[in-house]
Amino acid sequence: MAVWSGRRRVADTGEIVPASTPSASSAEERRQRRRNRRRWMLAAVSTFILLNLLAVGAYANARFTPDHQSDGPTGTGTVPAVVRDGGTVVDTRGGKLDARPMPARTIALTFDDGPDPTWTPKVLDVLSRHGAPATFFVVGSQVSRHPELAERMAREGHELGIHTFTHPEMADLPSWRRKLEYSQTRTAIQYVTGVDTSLARLPYSSGVDSLDDASWPLVRESGRWGYVSVFNDTDSRDWARPGSGAIIRNSIPEGDQGAVVLMHDSGGDRSQTIAALDRFIPEMQARGYRFTTVSQGLGWPTAATVRPGAADQIRGALLVGGVRLADGTVHVLWLLLIVVGLLTLTRTLLLFGYAVAHARRRRAPTWSWGGEVNDPVTIIVPAFNERTTIAAAVRSLASGTHPGIEVLVVDDESDDGTADEVERLGLPNVRVARVPGGGKAAALNAGVALARNDLVVMVDADTVVAPDAVHRLVQPFADPRVGAVAGNVKVGNRRRLLGRWQHIEYVIGFSLDRRLYDTLHCMPTIPGALGAFRREAVRAAGGLSRATLAEDTDLTMGIHRAGWRVVYEETAVARTEAPSTLPELWRQRYRWSYGTMQALWRHRRALVERGPSGRFGRRGLPFITLFSVLLPLLAPVVDIFAVYGLFFLDRYETVLAWLAVMVVQIVTAILAFRLDREPLSPLWALPLQQFLYRQVMYLVLVHSVITALSGGRLKWHKLRRTGEVAEAQPQPVT
Repeated sequence: MAVWSGRRRVADTGEIVPASTPSASSAEERRQRRRNRRRWMLAAVSTFILLNLLAVGAYANARFTPDHQSDGPTGTGTVPAVVRDGGTVVDTRGGKLDARPMPARTIALTFDDGPDPTWTPKVLDVLSRHGAPATFFVVGSQVSRHPELAERMAREGHELGIHTFTHPEMADLPSWRRKLEYSQTRTAIQYVTGVDTSLARLPYSSGVDSLDDASWPLVRESGRWGYVSVFNDTDSRDWARPGSGAIIRNSIPEGDQGAVVLMHDSGGDRSQTIAALDRFIPEMQARGYRFTTVSQGLGWPTAATVRPGAADQIRGALLVGGVRLADGTVHVLWLLLIVVGLLTLTRTLLLFGYAVAHARRRRAPTWSWGGEVNDPVTIIVPAFNERTTIAAAVRSLASGTHPGIEVLVVDDESDDGTADEVERLGLPNVRVARVPGGGKAAALNAGVALARNDLVVMVDADTVVAPDAVHRLVQPFADPRVGAVAGNVKVGNRRRLLGRWQHIEYVIGFSLDRRLYDTLHCMPTIPGALGAFRREAVRAAGGLSRATLAEDTDLTMGIHRAGWRVVYEETAVARTEAPSTLPELWRQRYRWSYGTMQALWRHRRALVERGPSGRFGRRGLPFITLFSVLLPLLAPVVDIFAVYGLFFLDRYETVLAWLAVMVVQIVTAILAFRLDREPLSPLWALPLQQFLYRQVMYLVLVHSVITALSGGRLKWHKLRRTGEVAEAQPQPVT
């Protein structure tokens, strides 16, 4: 695809003018580099923040920690008898060893795993109704998510204890992580409630009789950090949902003994717990039991109110805010993933339905545009420093089978002898027009004005066409409603991997996307590499504008709005030279993406206008925006979650999901290649395309959006030509 350099575009008018003096040009280049650095810095910082938020979200959801797998006790030889026989509250702080039970006829209700937005408020309501205080062993990440519930617990006289930050199997973690699990939860409690706590309960723990040689060191370790370990005397087993009656029976202590009772206010449906609690409290109160917190039952001071310093306040705010922001980010990404899935499914169904129907209709023996079109044609070839490829392009155009071909090469002030190269060919139906440098749009406008025929074909200077391509391309003009025709452009330099990837992209884009757009009467672009126009339609659209960098897209939309039909002729084949390096590909696609956004914005009034313009605006612009801009822009969410899932979700399910997406893409590609009658051999590169090429296209689109939002401007860029396409002349399509 031909592009221009050596031009400067005036910011207010979009006009392309010759480059200024070297010093001014150098200053402009420096400013452009600074703008680019700022944009890349913004993108890098945004990516870094996103990755950190995903990591925090994964940590807060216990994605790092292994699932609990109990292998039974590992031996109890190191557990002191005073602990096994002493009581359920084990204090090893300061090197001492103290294990205490609850006093007789005293019950300390304890609730694990909360707070939960559904069940914790109901538990608190029951406790308030019966005047029973309790101790809640909270998970730090849940406190961060639901600070209002933790604050209510403290306000209503309940006690809070630490149940770690992410509820992991502590024995499987290194010591620094275990300490972090405690300290982060303590920080969250202090920040949210303003009270301190030293009570802690290990995840997956039960009574002191369950302590073994693996868990006892964890209890002693927590004591060194200043925490008292609380176990339980009776386990309600409400997690098994055995029924409210069974929960009550499991919770009743033996005889007149006191007890620390284990229940849960999170982790699943707790309706049976609520029902059992509403009966258990009054029944035990009637039998003379009193309900208390763990600390009050042992006669310890209640939790002290703390006044965190500025550093602690900042740390608590970052912790709580970080978890909530991370959760919000993950939820937004999930929502975007659903949107991407729906858009992809819709697009796939539309492609399969309309593209196949379009191909069958065109291949039917009775299909015809009307009578054969043999009107003379002027082929306009805009050229700026295209000496490498111009000769092959002009020869292929001048030797076409269509009668009355005139080739008009518009030399846009080239300095490499492009015009001389064309004149040396000595072809009788080829002429050269030298015009002052003004950019591609200006060159094409000059070509339209100088054309001797009413049908004009625009071809890039790096494109080689099939002998019958022009004749096939103009046949739709048998329909007087047709104002422009898109040809079928293929990548000619596909021997290298980058060329193969672009070839796959072109075939899918032209074979499927353009068939769909043709059926829906909203073709967004007549490709610069091969497109035919009625000169009347070009003039009705206002000619080619220099206000956007995608002059072909802008012109196509203008022709739609002027009331003309724009169609696709798949049998008119041309081969173009695609970028052969990643930097060149980046520059080309960056210009395309940004230019398309400019064109959409420039024609936005079509959404509210009447007549042909309004019909195109309300059908075509939303469709193009959804599937050409929004879907590619959101598509990285799929890869983000693929990587996220490999580390933090179920890897098996993640791989299956990714393979399912891959299968859909392969099937879509096979359909496109079959409809375009292309060999399937290049598709071996399709899986590899997912790991580099697609990510480059993501970044290009993001770069374009940042440029658009920041009000940046682009200038034309000149791609390096190799002349590889000229080595193989295409054959007529049968």
